[in-house]
Amino acid sequence: MSAAAERPEPRPAREPRPAREPRRVRIVPGGPMLVEGPVEIVLEDGSTVASDRFQVALCTCRRSAAYPFCDTSHRRRTRPRRRGAEE
Repeated sequence: MSAAAERPEPRPAREPRPAREPRRVRIVPGGPMLVEGPVEIVLEDGSTVASDRFQVALCTCRRSAAYPFCDTSHRRRTRPRRRGAEE
């Protein structure tokens, strides 16, 4: 099954719900943003994607095929070689 098949279909945006309690968000250096779930994410086009998982990894590198969810594509990034570096 492809990652695109696992991504929930966006649905039209709804009025925001009042927050019941604060959500904990943790930013992983060089990785995703971890958000305590369940969450509803509003995308750039105004549609929403929901997840009922206890923790959701949101993509911050925009390489994910399952965007806005992280699929660990950031791990495949390689650093450019420095000029003059010995091998």
